[in-house]
Amino acid sequence: METRQTKQKSAGRRAALVLAALLLLALLLCALTMTRVYPAMPEALQVLERPADGVTVRRGAERIDFIPAHPQAGLVFYPGAMVQFEAYAPLMERLAGRGALCLLLRMPGNLAVLNPDAADGVQADYPEITRWFLGGHSLGGAVAANYLEKHGGEYDGLLLLAAYSVADLSGEQLRVLTVYGSEDGLLERDRLESGRALLPADAEEVVLPGGCHACFGSYGAQPGDGVPTITRAQQQEQTADLAAAFCLENAA
Repeated sequence: METRQTKQKSAGRRAALVLAALLLLALLLCALTMTRVYPAMPEALQVLERPADGVTVRRGAERIDFIPAHPQAGLVFYPGAMVQFEAYAPLMERLAGRGALCLLLRMPGNLAVLNPDAADGVQADYPEITRWFLGGHSLGGAVAANYLEKHGGEYDGLLLLAAYSVADLSGEQLRVLTVYGSEDGLLERDRLESGRALLPADAEEVVLPGGCHACFGSYGAQPGDGVPTITRAQQQEQTADLAAAFCLENAA
């Protein structure tokens, strides 16, 4: 019979292998893009200066906090690869406007895999929040899922935007919501399919009709992505509705 210590060592080795694979992918992305970064659009930067009524924006060296007047839950968010992290400000603001405190993390080199433990300790800044979720877009979602393999007990759930898990979370007590667009040309459907077996049995999945890969953020089009049939604002509004319902369900 496999001992608890053996299981822990096996899980540790698996996590190390997954992290090594993600790092290799990040290095390949760097080489392929020649350090290209997708900059945040002006509309995203404007949100940081003039957020919606009822939302306070607090900028720090390592993250941007989007704080509702009466937060009911918290979301820590890992940005997608090679994307200026401020590009997710409109989505975070929309979600904060619905009652979820959102902590948008800055990543070195705009790659979450270069700081996979960026979520460490951030919850301590808001001790009044008792329900926490981790989320991410694209590669950021995969890194977030890998983080939860060792920190699942610290979070109530995982939000994957155009992303799939590469870590085995099937035995974790986590709620999981995956959201992606029907026109997404960059999400690997075979990896999405195989990744379902790594999630809890009750994981939810929602396809946004007309949505694409890039429109979860506000950074313009990405080569290889599909052509959306809804606007960026519409995709972000629908995503915020889904994420808010997911994070705030049964919240006091």
